[in-house]
Amino acid sequence: MSTDKLDRIVAEARLNREKREKDYREQALKIYPWVCGRCTREFTRANLQQLTVHHRDHNHDNNPIDGSNWELLCVYCHDNEHSRYLEAAAGGSPSSEGPGSQLAGGPATHHPFANLKSLLKGDK
Repeated sequence: MSTDKLDRIVAEARLNREKREKDYREQALKIYPWVCGRCTREFTRANLQQLTVHHRDHNHDNNPIDGSNWELLCVYCHDNEHSRYLEAAAGGSPSSEGPGSQLAGGPATHHPFANLKSLLKGDK
């Protein structure tokens, strides 16, 4: 494949992505109040560029007209959400055992205070 053809394909893909993002962003801003869904920070036209559209299922091609796959997040909360998603994916799926579960899977097995009572009494 020639370099010119590859450059054209990449440029077209970027243009299509930007157009698609603009479309769902504008729709989301019409549907939802301009408030971050996590930290509840409110936005105005002056700082609206800091409010992003997050895809709940992480699929940027899933853009239902009713906005059911979107939530508005500030850039900081959006970055945090994607970091958490990547960490969970890298370590496997989180255990569903509630508190004490770890991203690597399963509950913690180390008990650092297991013999604290005997240590405080001076027993060996």
